[in-house]
Amino acid sequence: MTIVIERGVEVSDRRTPLVLVSGWTDAVDATARALLGDGTVLVHHDLGHLREGVLRRTVTGTDGIVRTHILELAHGCVSCTLREDLLPLLRRLHARSSVRRIVLHLDRALEPEALCWAIEHVAVAGVVGQIDGPASRDVRVEAVVTCIDAATWLDDATGDDGLEDRGLTAGGDDERTVAQLVVGQVDYADALVVSGRAADGWAQAKLHAVLTRLAPSAPIDWVAEGGAVEAERLLARIPAGARRGEVGDAHSALLRGQPPLDEDCGVAIIEFTADRPFHPERLHEAVDALLDGVVTARGRLWLATQPEHVCWLESAGGGLQVAAAGRWLAAMTAEEQESVPTARRAMAALRWDERYGDRDTSLIVLVHAADPDHIDRAMRWALVTDEELRNESDWAGWPDPFGEWHEDPCEDGGADGGPGPQAIDSLPGETNREDRA
Repeated sequence: MTIVIERGVEVSDRRTPLVLVSGWTDAVDATARALLGDGTVLVHHDLGHLREGVLRRTVTGTDGIVRTHILELAHGCVSCTLREDLLPLLRRLHARSSVRRIVLHLDRALEPEALCWAIEHVAVAGVVGQIDGPASRDVRVEAVVTCIDAATWLDDATGDDGLEDRGLTAGGDDERTVAQLVVGQVDYADALVVSGRAADGWAQAKLHAVLTRLAPSAPIDWVAEGGAVEAERLLARIPAGARRGEVGDAHSALLRGQPPLDEDCGVAIIEFTADRPFHPERLHEAVDALLDGVVTARGRLWLATQPEHVCWLESAGGGLQVAAAGRWLAAMTAEEQESVPTARRAMAALRWDERYGDRDTSLIVLVHAADPDHIDRAMRWALVTDEELRNESDWAGWPDPFGEWHEDPCEDGGADGGPGPQAIDSLPGETNREDRA
């Protein structure tokens, strides 16, 4: 039982703690099993049999017995099958007095952020003895642990291979990249397990520099080849302010956990801000600067041709997407603004412009082999000039490559649609941020 402080009063949280373990390495299984103990249940959905139209679910109970269930794909959809099976299962396990913790061993193709969103927001109905509602009524995310291979992770995180290139997808419509998956898994982690070592001392130091900037508050357990994972000790080292399943949005803080802002082994964080919009065609050219030597970039964009809409840019390795992220407060009525979270309105008030309101651009770029000055120059070149700023009436007539949802790099100089950035309200194969083409 967890004691939380609510308005100065201690309130007991009787929800069952939930630990998610994700990643690509054998350490995922070792870490999940290291958490087995009195009162802990281990759940795993294996996506390795999708070509047969089924998922294999195993549950290791508090009695140590492994029970296997074969699940046919609901509507041929991985997301639907996982939601219809896992979410009610979490609620049923909570109801068992013998269950004091649940550990989810995620298939390597699954992203923990998407699953945490579903736990918090997707309604579950028909569970006997329980009120209809999301699984978060009965379980709380205690930690998200991501396991990576020191020798291969940075290459995967900075490449442009698709999951299909590795024979690894979560369904026929899964067009995610390897970089998108592995960067997202680390970025969302509360703790990291790193197995083995990189090729040499420099590569090891560079990997450490990237990890401490991508997931700055996450404690790291460096495990030698064949070494044991001290999973319980790692969980105990997670700081009080960790995300623990919280899902952000385009207006959440871009720098989380106070990452180092100095350069180390060529690894650095670049902050780019602007209080004027981008020219869409110049931005379309400038984003190429974010595709080479960059681990990830993300942030809000203000496009001159889209004065109402916040655009969200997100990249991983050699792929980048620009997507919808709602509307600027300045484009809303007073009544619409009232429905916006207070924190967002308060932050907007601090930088409100009489002419443009809360419209601005804010980007964070994590580089590992790129020139920060080159990226800054490219982004500033793409902003509207002083003369263009004075002729606002012309903006609506400019050609806009981002007029439809977009993904880079473009093929044959044109645009090509695809999956959105890491889905925050869906399981693999779905997205709420559509790419502009």
